[in-house]
Amino acid sequence: MAGHSKWSNIKHRKERQDQKKGKVWSKCSKAIMAAARSGGGDPDTNLSLRYAIDEAKYANMPKDTIKRAIEKGAGGTGGADFQEIIYEGYGPGGTAILVVSLTDNNTRTVSEVRTIFKKGGGSMGNAGTVAFMFQTKGQIILDANKYDEDTVMNAALEAGADDVQSPEGDADDKGVWTILTEVADFQSVKNAIEESGIEISEAEIARIPDNTVAVAGDDVRKVMNLIDALEDDDDVQKVYTNADFDEAALAALD
Repeated sequence: MAGHSKWSNIKHRKERQDQKKGKVWSKCSKAIMAAARSGGGDPDTNLSLRYAIDEAKYANMPKDTIKRAIEKGAGGTGGADFQEIIYEGYGPGGTAILVVSLTDNNTRTVSEVRTIFKKGGGSMGNAGTVAFMFQTKGQIILDANKYDEDTVMNAALEAGADDVQSPEGDADDKGVWTILTEVADFQSVKNAIEESGIEISEAEIARIPDNTVAVAGDDVRKVMNLIDALEDDDDVQKVYTNADFDEAALAALD
């Protein structure tokens, strides 16, 4: 689940992902194999593979596991015939949801995703149903407990970033800085920030909502359960939403 920089949302998502690390690594391996299969095993010449490797590293996936996935994909024994397909729909509370899949059988995956939406109190739509509500951007996350405003702003501006969103944490946990870029500038901005000595916590080509929808009460549980169910599907790589969850209700889920 991603979408915007509200720290309570990001923190809850990362905690959920940590609880199912094996599933996350499996999805990272699949993305690496598919990218290596289609564009070769050299990340210097295969940008999709570079992205997939970086995301695996940010998920703390072991280097040997990453290497095996590259070799398997480049060798033609993994990632064959996988296609990225995006499904769209609505969740409880009028929330918009984008589901990014990597599948070798669209008939199977679309049926599974539609069933998950229905069981979760949502509805799956046709192409274009909610995609217009999101922009595709490079998104780079930095730990605000490690880096102050001057350090982040100077690095981001010098690197050519489009926008820097301030952290929304508290005294105990300051949260994260979110840096946004154009897709074409993502890799160069990310490289420049790393070369400045700043450690990146997370980075990806993400779908960022133009506006968010406030979600409170029992709808928080319903939307989170729907997102969890979608993310648990083996063919689903990522889930994006425009939901802005009430912090108290989100904390109560834990």
